[in-house]
Amino acid sequence: MKTQAAVIVEPGKGFRIEELDLSEPGPGEVLLRYAYSGLCHSDLHILQGDSEARLPLVGGHEGSAVVQKVGPGVTRVREGDHVVCSFIPNCGTCRWCATGQQALCDLGANALVGNLPGDRFVFTGEHGQYGGMNSLGTFSEYGVVHQNSVVPIPKDIPLDKAALVSCGVPSGWGSAVYAADVRAGETVIVYGIGGIGSNAVQGARHAGAANIIAVDPEPFKRETAMQLGATHAVAEAAEAAELARDLTLGVGADKAIVTVGHLEESVTSAAFEAIRKGGTAVVTSMGVLEDTSVTVPGTILALFKKTLRGTLFGDCNPTYDIPRLLFLYQQGQLVLDALITRTYDLGDVNQGYEDLKAGKNIRGLIKH
Repeated sequence: MKTQAAVIVEPGKGFRIEELDLSEPGPGEVLLRYAYSGLCHSDLHILQGDSEARLPLVGGHEGSAVVQKVGPGVTRVREGDHVVCSFIPNCGTCRWCATGQQALCDLGANALVGNLPGDRFVFTGEHGQYGGMNSLGTFSEYGVVHQNSVVPIPKDIPLDKAALVSCGVPSGWGSAVYAADVRAGETVIVYGIGGIGSNAVQGARHAGAANIIAVDPEPFKRETAMQLGATHAVAEAAEAAELARDLTLGVGADKAIVTVGHLEESVTSAAFEAIRKGGTAVVTSMGVLEDTSVTVPGTILALFKKTLRGTLFGDCNPTYDIPRLLFLYQQGQLVLDALITRTYDLGDVNQGYEDLKAGKNIRGLIKH
């Protein structure tokens, strides 16, 4: 069949809308009609050349969809199911899945190549075989993905809200609840209030933090952070560190979570310096793959027993946490509606990313 898709052919040249041929679903695969797709910073890293990927590549890795057809051997979903895509596949049997670390599933090795298991490329066009971002490619009207990349959800959940739980919401929420292990009464700093940082604020609130300090230069994002549960919002990292000390009688923040759009050494250093003795700083952000963006004094690390750690997908397990987060949304304990700033047509994808770079969106969505 044919499908319209936004593709990256060359870094720095923006997305191109192309008509591609899409294969029928093979064994273990499902045909999806995408409903909504989130505009996430990770695609921007590919678009700008910060992360090297196999091109051409159909963009998009955050999305919701309806199953149109299933291939032989599919057991996780059926035709007509509503699903959320997991940007990290989960096979359920590798070492990482078997130990409750689905975000590290071995199938994630294909993320920047975009093929399905068995070196299979399902998109073809004028530039040959096209991969799909994170083996998905949600910037397409239709897609064929492996069943390991979809999680069925209740049909009464709006698909625009559901799309957010594909990547940004669990990555941020889990960064606070799981990776930082925020505890009741703690003081937390979140650097960068976008699609991930806004949910790190929600996660810290959910975990019972007494003080949540949001850091972002954009007034609109600071206002949003306050609506989502932040107790304070400031424009600069230095101001956040001083405020954390004032709130804790000079001790400093218990936890700091870095969720800025582009990771730089200055932010990780600020987070490391702002946490107390025995505190934890979590890096969720990404930048240029080869850049050294973490530099800390090792002696301080040891003497003050500080922890600096990274996280992928907020340490969430897709098959458990995606339904769980949507349940929290249904119970009124997780805000999703307010995260959607603007909705775009597929042909406006480049404008959507210009708005993202300009700090205008918490989350922009493509509506297919």
